[in-house]
Amino acid sequence: MRARGVVRGARPGYCTRVGSHRLTGRRADTALAALVAALFVVQIATEEHFAGKRAAALAAALLFSITVAWRRRQPLVPLVTGAALIEFSNLAVPPLGNTGTFFLAYVLVIYAAGRYLTGRALLAAGLVLVVAFPLAAIEPGQSFSVSDGAFIAVAFVGPFVAGLVIRRRLESESVLHTRAFELERERDVKAREAVALERVRIARELHDVVAHAISVIVLQARGGRRMLPEPATETRAALDAIESAGEQALTEMRRLLGMLRHDDDELALAPQPSLSRIDDLVRSLRGAGLPIELRIEGEPAALPPGVDVSAFRIIQEALTNALKHAGPARASVTLRYSPVDVELEIIDDGAGDGNGGGSGHGLAGIRERVAVYGGEVQSGQLPEGGYAVRARLPLESAR
Repeated sequence: MRARGVVRGARPGYCTRVGSHRLTGRRADTALAALVAALFVVQIATEEHFAGKRAAALAAALLFSITVAWRRRQPLVPLVTGAALIEFSNLAVPPLGNTGTFFLAYVLVIYAAGRYLTGRALLAAGLVLVVAFPLAAIEPGQSFSVSDGAFIAVAFVGPFVAGLVIRRRLESESVLHTRAFELERERDVKAREAVALERVRIARELHDVVAHAISVIVLQARGGRRMLPEPATETRAALDAIESAGEQALTEMRRLLGMLRHDDDELALAPQPSLSRIDDLVRSLRGAGLPIELRIEGEPAALPPGVDVSAFRIIQEALTNALKHAGPARASVTLRYSPVDVELEIIDDGAGDGNGGGSGHGLAGIRERVAVYGGEVQSGQLPEGGYAVRARLPLESAR
């Protein structure tokens, strides 16, 4: 997997930033190179140590300053140039390698080598630092000091290791972000698939409900026509039209939705889901290991078929989630009937989050069913522990 932020086709050994980061980095390095050159000019022109050697010192300093602009794109170039400047300083212009300007600039160059180089290029940078260390620590004509050597070692190794650590950390974060994005995308795809499957299931059930209703209309129209006296021409024509339209609608609906019956023989033979069978559902889930308390408030009444099916499925889905993901738990189901709506409340006291282990597919199906009838649904963990699903299905929109 390629970490985000690395350009395909980048030079081997170089971790190249993309987009605005790369452009901003180049501008920043160019500005840094200009600043280093300006500081060198000021130091060389004003300090007495460079008397008689200003031209040579300035030429070497400006050459190194120019390479600083490649600190991110080609870190080896300023790294090697800096090591060469140290040796040039030892041989020709001793004060040049000891200036604060060079020290700060070379530390930034060493950091960039650890930060942006990889593979063989990173190994080459390490070898350059190994060669540069004695050049910086041992100056001609001066005795070697352990404290000076330790200072140079820290100045060389510290920024290099810091660059390595930061690069590894950023690469790890990039991989984690990429993986998180992929997981989120997979989760979205699964959620959309779950919604699509739930819509197919709803379509099957609506097919049963509507097909039954249309069949009744056709049969009633046919029976009413046969009971008419012969002179009732207009009424007979109206009933003929009702029967014909009903048969056409039934045929068209079967043509459009009949494909959902593929490999679905068991579903076709199963009893129609209904709140009248809620006791059977509760009994089966109790047998599966979920203690359930069922409460019915209000006067149970015949519901529109679609609402009846959806209410049953919502309770079934919520209890199934509780059984699968709540752990050892108890559940309660409350049905509230009123003339205008039916309310459902399913609560468990388990430790799960109620959403199918994080996917949210069960809740997606519940929301889809409630939305069909313009109802309301709320779900979430309870402050005292457990999980609740509350839904309201209006009856008027289904009539």
